[in-house]
Amino acid sequence: MYDVAFNEAVRDYRSMVFRIAFGYCKDVHDADDITQDVFLKLYKSDEHFAAPENIKAWLIRVTMNSSKSLLRSVWQSRRSDFNEATAAQALPEDCLELYQYIDGLKPKYRTVIYLFYYEGYSVKEIAAMLSIRETTVTTQLGRARSQLKEVLLAEGFG
Repeated sequence: MYDVAFNEAVRDYRSMVFRIAFGYCKDVHDADDITQDVFLKLYKSDEHFAAPENIKAWLIRVTMNSSKSLLRSVWQSRRSDFNEATAAQALPEDCLELYQYIDGLKPKYRTVIYLFYYEGYSVKEIAAMLSIRETTVTTQLGRARSQLKEVLLAEGFG
């Protein structure tokens, strides 16, 4: 990849990659490591992207795979649990409460919620990106919304 195109990709998608990684691993330092690793893979990649949307989709897929690999690692299983102070440093204050509710969802639900609402992908695009059927994405979105609704109603946001 050319240096100019790489620098543009880092500038445009660094925060998105970090947010996805943080959503999976819930640790600022791990998310930073994953972000660096993803962009290193992009730099070394021989992929030729026809459009910026293709780079974005590639980065999302690689970030999710790298995050899942970290979570499956032996190192991760021997570490301490999520540190809320670390999370508070990584997220804007006005998003922290909503993030805590979204964080309570299963990873597959968090992923589709993030891609649909935060990144603006359609159900069809998410299905292609995650290599699952569109009906599966629709079902996961519906279940995630239902779970969030139950939690928010229980907390008095009704």
